[in-house]
Amino acid sequence: MNHPIYLPKIVSKAEWLAAREELLIKEKELTRARDALNAERRRLPMVKIDKAYVFEGPDGQLNLPDLFEGRRQLIVYHFMFDPNRDEGCVGCSWVVDSMGHPAHLHARDTSRVLVSRAPLAKIEPFRKRMGWDVPWYSSFGSDFNRDFGVTTEQGETFGVSVFLREGGNIFQTYFTAGRGAEYLGSHWSYLDLTPLGRQEDWEDSPDGWPQTPPYGWWRHHDKYAG
Repeated sequence: MNHPIYLPKIVSKAEWLAAREELLIKEKELTRARDALNAERRRLPMVKIDKAYVFEGPDGQLNLPDLFEGRRQLIVYHFMFDPNRDEGCVGCSWVVDSMGHPAHLHARDTSRVLVSRAPLAKIEPFRKRMGWDVPWYSSFGSDFNRDFGVTTEQGETFGVSVFLREGGNIFQTYFTAGRGAEYLGSHWSYLDLTPLGRQEDWEDSPDGWPQTPPYGWWRHHDKYAG
């Protein structure tokens, strides 16, 4: 049996435009509030990471500095993949399906990787099955997932950690989970999580933060220098 669908009211184009303008006011308020929140995020205090972590990748073992791939910022998506399961979380898979070409993040000195506690022998077949080329590392056997709150007494969960590298030091600058991960999808939403932000001169950032005019730095993903 089909249930009735209660559609919005049908109006004239003039009435629709008036209603749209009213909603646009609220949408712009939300945008300004989000910009203010992002500015506050860029000023969060940081935690220095002194513990050494070992990860397993397709080419062997790596440590946390290696995951930056020489860049200044690192976004880690903690992909929920229990070592006892043979495939990763459906919700996390949705997030990875929406990840765009990494060149645009790289142009802002930012790397993005996946980390799961499942062993690499389970990660690699699933990654190939899904057709993903996002760098994905196993933290199996290390304290990384537990230390960053995504391995709990109830089991595995998911989240996003952001790190900043300054000289020889690494700092955690941000973490989100739950519906905070729903916000992810565009290059903008990932950069908004980082301490340096989009690095555009309209942003309210601390003095000395790298910034350039908007739009001017954009390229086709195969045309960035380097």
